[in-house]
Amino acid sequence: MSMAADSWTASVRRFSPRLLLSELLLKQWFEPVIPFTVMIALWLYFALTIPDYATIQNTLSLLRLFAEFGFVALAMGFCLISGGIDLSVGAIFAFCNFSALYFLFVLELPVSLAIPATLAVGAALGSVNGLLIGFLKTRPFLTTLVTLIILRACVNLLNTSYAQVFATNSVDSDAWDFLGVGSVLGIPINAATLFVVLLVCHIFLSRSRYGWHLTAIGASRKAARHAGIRVRLILFFTYVLSGVLCAASGIFYAARQSSTDSTTGVGWEFQALTAVVLGGVSLAGGKGTVWRAMIGALIVFLLINGLVRMGIPGYVTSAVIGIILLAAVGIDVKWAKNRGKAIQKIYVNPAFVALSPAPSVQVGAASPYAQNDRLINAQAIGLNQVEGPEDVILDRQDRLYGSTRDGNIIRFSGPNFEKREVFAHIGGRPLGMQFDRDENLIVAVAGMGVYGVKPDGEVFKVTDETNRTWYKLNDDSRLRMADDLDIGPDGKIYFSDCTTRYEMTTNTLDILEARPNGRMVCYDPKTKTTRTIINHFYFPNGVCVSHDGKSLLIASTSLCKIFRYWLAGPKRGQTEILIDELPGNPDNINRASDGNYWLALVGIRTPTFDLAARKPGFRLRMVKQVPTDEWLAPALNHGCVLKFNEQGEALESWWDPTGISHSTLTSMREHKGYLYLGGLENNRIGRIKLDGVDQTWNGYDAYWGAKSRVQSGVKG
Repeated sequence: MSMAADSWTASVRRFSPRLLLSELLLKQWFEPVIPFTVMIALWLYFALTIPDYATIQNTLSLLRLFAEFGFVALAMGFCLISGGIDLSVGAIFAFCNFSALYFLFVLELPVSLAIPATLAVGAALGSVNGLLIGFLKTRPFLTTLVTLIILRACVNLLNTSYAQVFATNSVDSDAWDFLGVGSVLGIPINAATLFVVLLVCHIFLSRSRYGWHLTAIGASRKAARHAGIRVRLILFFTYVLSGVLCAASGIFYAARQSSTDSTTGVGWEFQALTAVVLGGVSLAGGKGTVWRAMIGALIVFLLINGLVRMGIPGYVTSAVIGIILLAAVGIDVKWAKNRGKAIQKIYVNPAFVALSPAPSVQVGAASPYAQNDRLINAQAIGLNQVEGPEDVILDRQDRLYGSTRDGNIIRFSGPNFEKREVFAHIGGRPLGMQFDRDENLIVAVAGMGVYGVKPDGEVFKVTDETNRTWYKLNDDSRLRMADDLDIGPDGKIYFSDCTTRYEMTTNTLDILEARPNGRMVCYDPKTKTTRTIINHFYFPNGVCVSHDGKSLLIASTSLCKIFRYWLAGPKRGQTEILIDELPGNPDNINRASDGNYWLALVGIRTPTFDLAARKPGFRLRMVKQVPTDEWLAPALNHGCVLKFNEQGEALESWWDPTGISHSTLTSMREHKGYLYLGGLENNRIGRIKLDGVDQTWNGYDAYWGAKSRVQSGVKG
């Protein structure tokens, strides 16, 4: 297949509706998309059915009517995010509406004093809830329900005494009139104020310590307490804030209506609760934003206003709101419980892959791939002293290093490698390794990026992110699974990030999925920049710079192929297939002393595995219905190392068909006449004697030059 056709095929396999949906569901901003769509649909419906509904004049009128309810919904939103609830918001709103009129008409306070006095009343009422819920640990639902009943009774009693006074008095104040009917840049003053408050609250909730602590408390009050968060104080101030927001609503309502009665704010608590839950603020707490609360508030407000203008009786409107609340609560509870399961069910999306025919590995066949027993008697180094040395490498002092699953780089030294020491603890899962010109050990670490270890054991970070793919929904700038690496003659570090969708513990899913989710990345130490040089690659694994430094050899584990990426020359920037047919899944690639290359096969292909590659539906059912340890996989109980030349021709192979000593081979290094073997699941590092090779050759000097020449700055 030509590279153009192969690229087109990869582009086709990258797209999947299930893949797109799973990535959308992972995004937090996608959750309010449905409520936002409902809000727009409601407005369009009423615009088409109600005369003059879509006019600017009516829109401004709706904004003026909505703003006061918006403040109350925002107050409810903060309480829900904290893991509580405030059923008294409607009663606090009504009480503060009365208080504003009382301060103006009865006490005859100036507007400049009446407004802060009303806000103080709201804060005081909220503090009662906060004291009971935060410090005395009463139940938010019952506490605020009792507060609702008491405040509602107080409002009714006070209205009976002062309703006539309010009706027969007025305030000669331009400021008060402006609060009731004024506008800023054509926008009603109460709506403009609500928007400013929303911006402040958004920053407050998402960018301040208070907001982070509040969300943490809502997610898990016990965990927040153990983390040292002052839970009681945060909850107290949350209900105080709720009271202040309701008071602001009451002030604007009083300025606009200049009256109060027993129906003021009745039912607003349930409308506000319906609104914020409908907008996506979780009843369970710990999740939500002010914008989600406002989207839900707009839906409820538009629905009530539209039904009233269409002549629908009030009891029908109340029933509709009740049904919506019931549905919203049900969806919230079910979605919170099953969101992870839903994403998990659609996240894995296997694709069709037609692997090239596997060459014969039959014993005794006249083929460089023919099975043999050349690895069975390999010497075991560090037996039971290393856990899964995925990669191995030797330095100029003949010391042997292995990257192990416990996050360590283990070093063996001595005439027979009898001395074991932890050279460095990096963390994560160290994988591919290579020495740079200064003899720093550069390591690809799954889940962390690329790190370096100085000769004295000091660990330093090289890079942990690359440029983001602009058209991807999910941010892929983080290096999710840096796998193998090599260093060019100019010092640039080339490494594979084999999957941008899975982690180290689930990377086999990427191979089963068989989609181009990986990439090749380059770090330039001169500019200290990292960039992706090949995107959408099929599980790039082994990486090796060619002997002449002009190209990069890349092993694709899922496609069972070796690719060449040109770093220099007329084909610079182009990728081509070097080996199209391999008997197994390739892993690490390294240079050999005779100008050829070594290749490890981590698994051996079988007819059933090749057939499954062409059956994405079968693989999907396998992932969903079969336990992980029973998944169909290539033969992992065989160990195999190949040697191939610059033209991609296989020359020899070394096998352990029993898998007793060296199964799941992932790496090998030639050093002074020996070949050292590493494996993902092995408890040792293997070593075999090579015949007919340069007994003095080592990878560092052959690539970087002898030490004396390195010091003089001359490359060997």
